[in-house]
Amino acid sequence: MGRVEGKTAIITGAARGLGRGMAQLLAKEGANVVIADILEDGGREAAEEIKSSGGKAIFIKHDVTSEDSWEAVVKKTLSEFGKLDIMVNNAGVQLIKEIAETSLEEWRKLMSVNLDGVFLGTKHAIRAMRKSGGGSIINISSVVGIIGTADDTAAYAASKGGVRLFSKTAAIECSKWGHDYNIRVNSVNPGVIKTDMVADMMAHDAAFKKKLESAHPVGFLGEPIDIAYAILYLASDESRLVTGTDFVVDGGWTAS
Repeated sequence: MGRVEGKTAIITGAARGLGRGMAQLLAKEGANVVIADILEDGGREAAEEIKSSGGKAIFIKHDVTSEDSWEAVVKKTLSEFGKLDIMVNNAGVQLIKEIAETSLEEWRKLMSVNLDGVFLGTKHAIRAMRKSGGGSIINISSVVGIIGTADDTAAYAASKGGVRLFSKTAAIECSKWGHDYNIRVNSVNPGVIKTDMVADMMAHDAAFKKKLESAHPVGFLGEPIDIAYAILYLASDESRLVTGTDFVVDGGWTAS
């Protein structure tokens, strides 16, 4: 317990799924957590759940594609908790569609969330963290940001590949080789994780379930807590030597 005691974290897309699991674990380990999400009901529920368990959390409605929204979230965080130590850029959307059938509007909408949102989150985290002596920025990529697939996910893969390389360059920029901000930047690359949505799809499609599980050499899918523990490590001082890396949590998928 207490691995991030007294630190303040913003987690985007934390109203449900992976982000909610991250928020719960960081709060349990002592962090002040800002639930930032466009989903109001789920976001408030997530914050109340943490507070009812003795943790510290607030909800802020947030659109990751809006710079004004980012400025407001960081301002509210600093007003409420005094500093920002951890930024988790988790919010993302999926598009499963053939390249030839994907419209430019669909492409740009996905990129605005998955890539622009990470850029803006990193930008405003750096501005806040460099004033207070440093911090940890964690950007959620994917195994399909590392390898290609045959599942019509080209737009999604492009966005997640962008997140990986953006994170590496941001890490160098923030290091002593760059501007010496004492800010670490890493990406986390999950395999398929059994969120409520995925679990529901598997429950209604045995072939789909078998396909997903067979892509992971360990033989089963991860759950939100598996990703949350990776986030906790990267958010804590235990990972002081870790920056600019791809933290892969995929049950061996990319090793096969």
